[in-house]
Amino acid sequence: MAEGGVPYPSVFMVDSHAAYPPLPPKPRPPGRGGVAHSLLFLLVGLALCGLAIEACFIYHLYSKQGSAESGSAGMSIQDHEEFPKEVPPTSRPNPIVLPSKPVAHLTAGPQAPHGDGVMVWNMQAEPILHEMEYKDGKLVIQKESYYYVYSKIFFSEVDVAFTHSVCRTTPRYLGKDIELLKSRRYHPKFGKMMSTSNSYLGGVFHLFEDDSIFVKVKNVTQVRIQHSTENVFGIYMI
Repeated sequence: MAEGGVPYPSVFMVDSHAAYPPLPPKPRPPGRGGVAHSLLFLLVGLALCGLAIEACFIYHLYSKQGSAESGSAGMSIQDHEEFPKEVPPTSRPNPIVLPSKPVAHLTAGPQAPHGDGVMVWNMQAEPILHEMEYKDGKLVIQKESYYYVYSKIFFSEVDVAFTHSVCRTTPRYLGKDIELLKSRRYHPKFGKMMSTSNSYLGGVFHLFEDDSIFVKVKNVTQVRIQHSTENVFGIYMI
């Protein structure tokens, strides 16, 4: 302080050579670099979420499969304990297909025809007989319809006429048998040689229920019964 109570003026020293303080960094305007970083972060996040979902799905799938295998294993062990080892064979269906309509096919047996000439057929050779009845050499119709009737007879030709016919009896008419088909053969004998021949008959007829169809021959001694397939009789619905 100066004399007389007067203070001295403040004196400031200025160093012109001192360095200025650094300026704060200028903020950068938003550009393409920020958008790219945001998009990259978004894609990475989506990928991580997808991996997490896939891991959960795989874990759930394996857990379900393991529980199913353990359940089936437990069931097989229980079945093995409860049931015997031997399993009875399963029954198979009959491979024979049944006809859709009435049908019959008969072959001759060793038995000779009746005295009245009615042919007798072999019922021990597994004949075809479906929805029809066989009785005393006759086939009895069970359903009214149109039928094809046929017969073949193997016989010896001698100097006597041979007659082969297919006949019908029906409760609708009283009287004699009704001839449906007929064949007559006569072969005069020359020398001592005897020949054989076949007679075949076949036709379509309207038959009613309880009608009986049968084969009749005249001169039964001429019928040759050597093989069952040489003398046949059949009928089927058309």
